Formats: sequence, structure tokens, C-alpha cells
Amino acid sequence: AEMMKAENPDAVHIATEGPLGIAARRWCLRRGFPFTTAFHTRFPDYIHARFKVPVNWSWAVLKWFHGPSKGVMVATRTLERELNSRGLGKTKIWTRGVDLDLFRPRKTDLFDQVDRPVFLFVGRIAIEKNIEAFLKLDLPGTKVVVGDGPQLPMLRSRFPDVHFVGAKHGDELVSYYNAADVFVFPSLTDTFGLVMIEALACGVPVAAFPVMGPKDVITSKKIGCLDEDLHAAIRNALQKNREDCRAFAEARSWKASAETFQSYLHEFDPSRT
Repeated sequence: AEMMKAENPDAVHIATEGPLGIAARRWCLRRGFPFTTAFHTRFPDYIHARFKVPVNWSWAVLKWFHGPSKGVMVATRTLERELNSRGLGKTKIWTRGVDLDLFRPRKTDLFDQVDRPVFLFVGRIAIEKNIEAFLKLDLPGTKVVVGDGPQLPMLRSRFPDVHFVGAKHGDELVSYYNAADVFVFPSLTDTFGLVMIEALACGVPVAAFPVMGPKDVITSKKIGCLDEDLHAAIRNALQKNREDCRAFAEARSWKASAETFQSYLHEFDPSRT
């Protein structure tokens, strides 16, 4: 409360439903201060996958948390429809963006010594990412996994032929994207999947399942393939043009995302209410 008071905010946006978000929510409600929230993560699915907590219980908590928000920012129309169907209204579309100066096509010799094609996954190595659906496929070439997480030791043991390289950042991460021929996104629960935009910005086509997240990002057949058969999606994605992927990503910049976010804050600026 002291930190919030010291900041003397003109607008409050709560980015997470965790302890900090609950504290900020309480501070705003006690003062009649309008605020916006964001729905980034399908916590009900994640919690059910890990701890078998009934999905409806978690949705009830999320409805309580976001209920007083003046605008619940969501990344996709698919997620917006789901939230609306569960009684969470006042949704606002806030698409994601990437740093197009950092994530861009570059020459790299990172995997010149491995068999092509190179299939890449980037993300947290955890059960909700459904990584095994990718790793168990019989594919020609080389599989590369960038990231860290609780499933890493088990997956490394089960799939010794896969290149597990740990978490990467900045230019080093961009080098891995650029060395890939296809970016594979096997998750069934992500609400967006920013890594897909990062891959596209580097000119790498995407293969994924036709579920929320991929369906809202891969909206053109020129930049990737969505298929219930992930193997078929990957084969199809190999045929895509890298220049088309980059062109698609150029409309999804940090600037565009920030301007959308700011417009929602202005709409609920307490000085105007």
C-alpha cells in the first residue's frame, strides 16, 4: 500500500492474479480507484494438469478476481469468447508484440554440423507445454529444445538424441531461431504463445495443433501449418517461405502493442471519471 501511495498512479493495470495482483486489487477497491487487468494464462488447465484441482473451482477464483476490472485485456478473440462464456465480460483485445530489431533474420552457422532440417522448440520445459508430443515424433534431421523447467531432466533422459541447450536470451536466442527450419509449438493450453511471433519475425514457419493460441496467431497459410497430426503440420511448414513469415510478423511490433495497451488505460483514466 505504501508503494502504491508513493507512486501516486494515474492508472493501475494488474498483470497477474497472484499475491501481488490481489494486494493491488484490494488497494484499488478500498479507494474506489478504477483498474484494468490482463488474462495471460489458463491457470485452471495448468492447475488441473499438475494437481487435479477441478477446473470449475479455479475459474470461480478468476471470475472473482477479474470481476471488478474496468477492462480485462486478452490476447485473442478465441480467449475473449471463452471468458465471455464463463461470465467474464468487459474484455479488450490486446495483441502481443516483439522487438523487431532484435528478432529478425540473420545469418548463423549454429547448426551447420547437424543433419537438416532443424526443428526447434523454445519455452518452459514443463508438462503443460506438451513437449513430448513433439519429441516422440519420428522426424528426419535434428530436434532442438531451448529452455529450462521441471521436466528437463526427465525429457533429457528419455530423448538422448535431442539437443537440449538450456535457456537462451537476446542475440543468442535469436541465433537459435535463425538456425531452425521449422518452429514447433506443441502446447494445447497456451492463450497466445509469443514465441511463435518471435520465430516468425526471424523468418521461421510454425507448426502447431489447431487450438487456442496457434489458431489466433497463425492466421495465414503462408506462415505455417496447424493440424491435429503434428507430424503432418511440420512437413507442411517446411514448404513455407521465410520472407512471408517475416512480413507477417512486421505488423506485430512492440510499438503497436504498446499503443493498444495505452489506449485502454486512457479510456479508464480516473482523472476523467
